Order: sequence, then C-alpha cells, then structure tokens
Amino acid sequence: MALTKNQKSQIIKDFAIFANDTGSPEVQVALLTASVQELTDHLKKHKKDNHSRRGLLKQVAKRRRLLNFLKDRSGDRYTKLIERLGLSK
Repeated sequence: MALTKNQKSQIIKDFAIFANDTGSPEVQVALLTASVQELTDHLKKHKKDNHSRRGLLKQVAKRRRLLNFLKDRSGDRYTKLIERLGLSK
C-alpha cells in the first residue's frame, strides 16, 4: 500500500530541481500524487475502509496546499508540474 523505497527515489530523481533535492514543492507534490493514486486503487477494492479514506483526503488537501503555494510563487513551475503529473487545475 505504501510506496517502496525504490519508487520514492525514482520520483525524487525525476522531479528534483537540483542534486539531493527532496523538499521542493515539485518533489513533494509528485510523491503525494503517487501515494494518492495507490490509495485510490486500494479504496476501489476496499470500499468500507474509512480510515484509509480519511488519510487519502488529508493527502489530497496537503497536495492542494502545496500546489497553491507553488502557484503563488511561480506560475510557470506550477503549470509545468500540473501538465507533467496530469492533474487538473
């Protein structure tokens, strides 16, 4: 259910702005997006798992806050990230 270490490191490598970048909004949003996708698949099988549903909602809200932060700071980075992840505005 959780992302493996290899998956996380690959996402970090793909979305990092500079070497050893793990805290930029792009990396954080990409990690949250992968986690949200896994939780969504889990909830399709286990419809009554309300504890995981709450965790999913918290992750989606955190991702939205990070995206709003990035949009306020740098609109072009926000647009690139949205297109790259396939998210809607």
